[in-house]
Amino acid sequence: MTTVGIVTGAGRGMGEACAWRLADLVDVLLLVDLDAERTAAVAKDLNEAGLRATAEPFALDVTDRAGLERLAARVAEAGTLRAVAHAAGISPTMADWRRIFEVDLIGTALLAETLRPLATEGTAHVYFSSMSPLLAGVDPAPAVGAILDDPLHEDFLDRIREAVGPDLEQSTLAYPWAKYGVARFARKEAVRLGPVGARVLSLAPGIIDTPQGRQEAARSTSMQRLIEATPLGRTGRSEEVAAVVAFMLSDEASFLNGIDVLVDGGVVAAVRDR
Repeated sequence: MTTVGIVTGAGRGMGEACAWRLADLVDVLLLVDLDAERTAAVAKDLNEAGLRATAEPFALDVTDRAGLERLAARVAEAGTLRAVAHAAGISPTMADWRRIFEVDLIGTALLAETLRPLATEGTAHVYFSSMSPLLAGVDPAPAVGAILDDPLHEDFLDRIREAVGPDLEQSTLAYPWAKYGVARFARKEAVRLGPVGARVLSLAPGIIDTPQGRQEAARSTSMQRLIEATPLGRTGRSEEVAAVVAFMLSDEASFLNGIDVLVDGGVVAAVRDR
């Protein structure tokens, strides 16, 4: 049986680090990213490293339904879906509130929906959430939660904006809400896929030293305060996050399912205890 893995956001940062870890877990590794040139370079480096997997670049916007169908078709052609590390996403300084929801939450739901028919015993997914909902105290009422649980509804963006209120149009608020939706979606998907023996989890990174993280830190004084509040006294490394993802996707974590794993150096615990 030829096993297939997918890493989204594989062109840089935590996605690239996940690709290096998953290259020893599967036989074929599809590297998904908008940046075709960068993703091709990562695939070249992986293949020259002599790891288990044959890496293939796959240029794709995760909100593109047709592109996702092509991705699923390639997985089915190559073998059996074994592991998905969905690291692609955008942060508050990168787009407006609608695009943040489209990429971070709707894109996650589209990817999951497209890959759902390929799930089988041993398949495992990890979607990247964030520590931001924990810091922002996102705790929706049941009616709002029901809206979040249906991100593929044709009027989802209008519905969630009406439910949360006009402040949601601030990207700094839209981001934690979208990422809360990702963690919530992962729990629901774990229930959907459990009967076939597949697992779904989410992972919430803290402040990680990546190009995207540095961009956020340069534009937000609160980021520096969070770094200073981190009990370990530093930012995280992409490789540290990827190591946790690799465990979550491995057979050693075969009973780990439907939870959000926080990898933040202890900053949420520190801030909550103030």
